Amino acid sequence: MTSDYSKELLRNGIIDAKSGNKSSARHYLDRAIYMARSHDAIAEAWFWMSEVAENNEEKRKALENCLSHDLRHTRARRSLAILEGKIKSDEVINPDNLPPAPQGLREADAQRFMCPKCGARMSFAPDGSSSLVCDYCTNQHALGLHKNNEEKDFIVAMATMKGHGKPLQEQAFHCNGCGAEFILPSKQISSSCAYCDSPHVIRLENTKDLLAPDAIIPFAFDNKQATKYLIEWVEKNKIKPEKKVEIPRGLYLPLWTFDIGGSIGYTGEMIQYEDEFFGEKKQKKVIRVSDEYPIIVDDYPIPASRKLSSVFHELIPTFDLKALKPYDPRFLSSWLAEIYDVPMADASLDARSMAYKKYKNEMSYLISSVKIIHTSSAKITVESFKLNLLPVWMTEIPFGGREHLVLINGQNGFVESDLDDGKEDGRLFSWLGDLLKD
Repeated sequence: MTSDYSKELLRNGIIDAKSGNKSSARHYLDRAIYMARSHDAIAEAWFWMSEVAENNEEKRKALENCLSHDLRHTRARRSLAILEGKIKSDEVINPDNLPPAPQGLREADAQRFMCPKCGARMSFAPDGSSSLVCDYCTNQHALGLHKNNEEKDFIVAMATMKGHGKPLQEQAFHCNGCGAEFILPSKQISSSCAYCDSPHVIRLENTKDLLAPDAIIPFAFDNKQATKYLIEWVEKNKIKPEKKVEIPRGLYLPLWTFDIGGSIGYTGEMIQYEDEFFGEKKQKKVIRVSDEYPIIVDDYPIPASRKLSSVFHELIPTFDLKALKPYDPRFLSSWLAEIYDVPMADASLDARSMAYKKYKNEMSYLISSVKIIHTSSAKITVESFKLNLLPVWMTEIPFGGREHLVLINGQNGFVESDLDDGKEDGRLFSWLGDLLKD
């Protein structure tokens, strides 16, 4: 009876809150908080109490009380983010009325990196020094990174179009060096001016429809070393290319990583033994149990680009993600970087689903005393995310009547491709070695 009465109080409080009868709503909600026995009901009552609060101090207290009973309460987390200025109220989307994506070109603010000593262009050097090097006078300029590559709050991002939107097809940027304007290729966020050759990188946070990268693994070696790794791999696998192989091209590929928490609810059966009684053997019976198993997943990776996803997906485990550095656009000077075409919202669903599947398959080993009958993912939560850029050298090998994609890990030289297991015997053509010549 108490449960039904508290639900009725909560329902009346919500109705009055939506109707603008704040005084009456606070009366019903206050009674609901006092009478309710479930954390979910108490959390919901506190959330609506925040909606009818008289001032920001009362609103914050109500939201914090809500989250103390239900940390996954998304509306409360979103409201608290707005209250703290993390997102603007006019950026919050209505899921029932999503605005159409803009069409055509988007103006993009771009940065250029020139040598302060002689004015020539500066490029990022893949030598582990984390510095820009002048192409003319070889003057070096350390990047001086200070920011932390921390994860972003998932709920805050999902409340705005940034978490849902896909990039536009084309972008335009204005070169500050010579005044020329260019259309960047689709999904490209860095380029060099065709006239003055000054490198530019778009500042993504200045555009409302894209999320900027959070972290990056810089290139550790140049294309000459990448070619050596390619030749070693081709020789090891006894591949005989059918025509000339292009020199590997360096680019950064985008990768989402997600932190996932919460718990998996499960129902199962276990054998319960009764104590011996006057020397008789133990008796056993099967009982049904329901409980939750906590899960913690750190940096679950999901490719953020569909174009090279199959081979890139195989290459991802070869990266040491602990080596990620805070994103700085100067890392992209003279390097191409692909914009993600998998929205964060879509990627988060894949990450959550895969994490659930992994734990579900392991539940019988994790809880060996229980025969699992049913599991639920209702309480699995995506807590935070990062957009990362990983260094990759790319080329194609003509083999077996078609071009096969080959990707080289720009951090450690590991090679992955879409070639079949069966390889032809034979030495490389002599011209493959010519790739190493200047």
